[in-house]
Amino acid sequence: MSELIDASMLTLAQQLRTRQTSVPELVEACLAREEITRDLNAFNEVYVSQVRQTAKASQRLLEQGYDLGPLHGMPIAIKANIDLAGEEMHAGSQILSGNIAQRDAVVVQRLKQAGALIIGSTNMHEFAWGGTTNNPHYGASSNPWDDARIPAGSSGGSGVAASVRSALATLGTDTGGSIRLPASMNGITGLRPGVGRLSTEGIFPLATSLDTVGPLARYAEECEVLFNVLDGKTQPLTALPELAGLRIGLLPDVQQQVQPDVATAYDQMVQWLSAAGARCQTLSLTGLEQAVNALVLINLAEPASLHAAWLADRPQEYGADVRKLLQAGLAISAVEYLQAQRFRTGLRQQLLQHLNQVDVILVPTLPFTAPHKGLEAIQMRDREESVLTGNMRYNALASLSALPAISLPAGFDHAGMPIGMQLIGRDGAERKLLAFARRFQQEHDYHLQTPTRLRA
Repeated sequence: MSELIDASMLTLAQQLRTRQTSVPELVEACLAREEITRDLNAFNEVYVSQVRQTAKASQRLLEQGYDLGPLHGMPIAIKANIDLAGEEMHAGSQILSGNIAQRDAVVVQRLKQAGALIIGSTNMHEFAWGGTTNNPHYGASSNPWDDARIPAGSSGGSGVAASVRSALATLGTDTGGSIRLPASMNGITGLRPGVGRLSTEGIFPLATSLDTVGPLARYAEECEVLFNVLDGKTQPLTALPELAGLRIGLLPDVQQQVQPDVATAYDQMVQWLSAAGARCQTLSLTGLEQAVNALVLINLAEPASLHAAWLADRPQEYGADVRKLLQAGLAISAVEYLQAQRFRTGLRQQLLQHLNQVDVILVPTLPFTAPHKGLEAIQMRDREESVLTGNMRYNALASLSALPAISLPAGFDHAGMPIGMQLIGRDGAERKLLAFARRFQQEHDYHLQTPTRLRA
């Protein structure tokens, strides 16, 4: 029965309404998938009894002619920093252990209003400050393509659950790449909306000037359905773009900055675009290295200000890595923080100028594929690059500029690990990015490949 859930949510929605399947069947298939992948530690909590009860109620509504919307009967998981009324919201921390949410986050309200069933809460890096989802309090999550490797973070559990379909889609948060990184490493699609586009009310913050919330799923069309729901819009999928004449901005020297297999996947996407009539042009973008530094600085200072009292009173309750980062944040001066914000303003202006000349900017999501657990640096062509710096290298552009970006599966390396490519768009271009990803997935099946963990 679990093979049922490998189909797109749009297909499953049609099958529900034509009585070819039922909501309880979808839920049981997801629960079965979670059981056989439990060692990957995607979830902190699976709401088994609750989701079974709501599945029965959801099915009765359909049979009585009540259709709540595009997510009716769909099992969705949420990251552990998102409020679900009556359930613990701990943000992957011991500090917030026992904190029971009094009301649903706005994004959860909208999921429920559209008929979604919340199946569980996914594992995350503590307080969303890290890219491995190696959580000292709730355990490490593992990559379903190779469980000796990381699934990225901080929304690592959401990435794993969406990849193995123990939930049909998940919500994550993205500050410096925490949706895009798990999307890339787990072979799925992940949308980072622009800052402020979707409500973050009821979500525990990391860095408030950078934080966003968005969907992760196997199919780009599933991400678009979720985005529409979260955006409060009921509308059909965006028309697929004509590639002929589409203007694509490229960064200089990408091939020299990434692993060879990532460079090959990047070149193949550029060739596909060019063959379809798109116009690819290299941009004279400056400040990529400074962007990483500015993102790190802002992402140290803002969380430190939020955690200062806890850090003073309860330092031992933080994991060692997060405690070290927060302590570093407390040492940042106001001058340094404002300089980073000034750089951020300049980078945004530079990107907006380029986006007046091109429709989207194409970059790899990451310069490498999923690292092995415990690895702090990756061997590149002629240098070592720290995993932290590599995680932020291309993700800093959209994060600092507050622009929307999407990561989509675009190939595999020599070890069979997924490679993601990232598109960055103008303010408000989320649906255009999603439509491009759907267009790519019409002609490529990278997103349909089965994670190693599920192969019998």
